[in-house]
Amino acid sequence: MNRTLLLILGIFLTIASSVTGLVIIPNWQFQELKPVVKNEGQQFPAPYEGEAAQGRRVYIDQGCIYCHTQQVRMKGYGADIRRGWGTRRSVPRDYIYDRPHQLGTMRTGPDLANIGGRQPSSEWHALHLYNPQITSPGSVMPRFDYLFTEVTEPSQLTNLAVKVPVGSGRVTHIIPTERGQSLISYLTRLNQSYPFPEANQ
Repeated sequence: MNRTLLLILGIFLTIASSVTGLVIIPNWQFQELKPVVKNEGQQFPAPYEGEAAQGRRVYIDQGCIYCHTQQVRMKGYGADIRRGWGTRRSVPRDYIYDRPHQLGTMRTGPDLANIGGRQPSSEWHALHLYNPQITSPGSVMPRFDYLFTEVTEPSQLTNLAVKVPVGSGRVTHIIPTERGQSLISYLTRLNQSYPFPEANQ
């Protein structure tokens, strides 16, 4: 009986110390973090609003986190900065508006913490999502062509239409669906290039 009580107590203490060390203490440490506001009134980071907020939900439900991270590691802990994935390491302040966080653990594809800075073109993102081979030959990323309407007739064109390179059959342009446009807005919004004092420590 004594061994059973010791076992239960040990399990309880293990779980309690894990929750305390991994959840409660970090939340307490970072709850006072606020965005940095520049003289011009710009706020970094800024909360996700409108299309970008909707696009974040599309990012989550499409499972992008299974192949991409959103965390640039500091020098000495990987080649993220040398690869051009970021200009500085990611810090907790970068994620004050992220619920749930999309840090990720797998890097089948490149880190996306700064993809909006590296690839600010909405057209690039549209083509990449529609068919990654167009922008990144040899990519193992699957196609997300169901987030687009394929255009074969000039009468179908809208102001959101993106020209598809020759060689895509009868398809001349693609038009993002509402979900596709939201995802593109979110991706172009991902940019951690603004300076934070703690990022240089």
